[in-house]
Amino acid sequence: MMDLPQYFLADLPSEARLSGELVQQACQQLKRNRVRYRQEMSTLQVLRAIAVLAENWRDDAYPFRRYVLDGGPQATGFSKSTLARGLDQFFGSITEDSLHLLLAQEVGDPRRLDAPMALAEERAENRMAMVRGPELLAHFAPGNLPCPTWLGMIHGLLIGSAQFIKCAQGAAFLPRMFAHSLYAAHPKLGACLELAVWPGGREDLESPLLAEADCVMATGSDKTLAAIRHRMPAHARFVGHGHRVSFGYITKDRMSRAMARELARLAAQDVAAWNQLGCLSPHAFYVESDGLVSAEDFAAMLAVEMEAQEKIAPRGELPASAAADIAHRRAFYEVREAHTGDVRLWRSIDSTAWTVVLQRDPQFTPSCLHRFVYVKEVENLDQLLRTVERVRGQVSTIALAAAKTDAVEMIQKLARWGVTRVCPIGQMQDPPLTWRHDGRPALADLLTWTDWEL
Repeated sequence: MMDLPQYFLADLPSEARLSGELVQQACQQLKRNRVRYRQEMSTLQVLRAIAVLAENWRDDAYPFRRYVLDGGPQATGFSKSTLARGLDQFFGSITEDSLHLLLAQEVGDPRRLDAPMALAEERAENRMAMVRGPELLAHFAPGNLPCPTWLGMIHGLLIGSAQFIKCAQGAAFLPRMFAHSLYAAHPKLGACLELAVWPGGREDLESPLLAEADCVMATGSDKTLAAIRHRMPAHARFVGHGHRVSFGYITKDRMSRAMARELARLAAQDVAAWNQLGCLSPHAFYVESDGLVSAEDFAAMLAVEMEAQEKIAPRGELPASAAADIAHRRAFYEVREAHTGDVRLWRSIDSTAWTVVLQRDPQFTPSCLHRFVYVKEVENLDQLLRTVERVRGQVSTIALAAAKTDAVEMIQKLARWGVTRVCPIGQMQDPPLTWRHDGRPALADLLTWTDWEL
């Protein structure tokens, strides 16, 4: 058992009482620490420190990783193997090369965060530019997955901001462990972070945080984002990521038996990753009709692979309410299967670990998640876009299996329809670090530029 020091408000015992004054004091101390500690480090030094820390998190001998894998199942509900796979996926994308690529994509040259620099286009106009992050960046973190919180923390470190992370109740364990690992490796960077936990909507605590922050990032339900945005002071910038859904699409020319089996294996990995709880997780897989393998056959293959995933990376225990929701949906579809014939159901035996539902109705049906996935049949991409029209503007990722000769035209249709990310099946929960979340730049929404005309 690791004995963690009480560096953060989130480390305090549950009976400790937070106050608005304490939150305000913490914000002001973070700003002082940023001036004292962060600004003495170059962006490239911070970049290298992040890359080394991410490499440590992929090492089975790393104490913080061991602590997470041992204590994480009880603290988070994810099984040990699901956590291990999630850590490897996320931190595998954080390398020195990928961090350089991210900053090159967003600001051109990482050194522009430290001093005025000129790119070729700027030199032609005899000017230079410098970019800076917010003095204090406040995060309202989601309660389902740690990845958005980790990524936001890494972004804040790169752009030189002090950060206050407000964690959802019951969801602070993994962000805390990352923050403690940073503090252990680089105390000066760790001193520019604060984490706290309280129920959403505590205006007595959130008002002083919003008043002190230059920029607020929030991930959660659309209702949560609207409530935060309504209380934002005029001086602060708001970056929100609301409710999103994702699904897969498989063309009929990918439906040979060998390819279908492999796609089913990859699809099962997408469903199992982080127990299907993220906005990048698939709710359904749409299969074109008239392929050599039908949608029903693909659903049966997917069920076999879901059972294999349960053996490799068990889902873990669920809250009683979530298990009851799965049981209720299963019962509904079992009745439909017996009496109407428009549904087929595959399920884990003696548990709610996984469920596959073949539904003849192509209309988009939100999953209850926790490894519950639909398979549906459509004639073509045009029919798909008509049937999912009600979630237009809320689609994050479509996993596409199509021939390269068809993919370009399909991507054009999807982009014009509003999809912001298309990836291969098997990579839905593993976007590159340079991914533009919800179609927006990864860092640009957080940054302010200073142009110098020579």
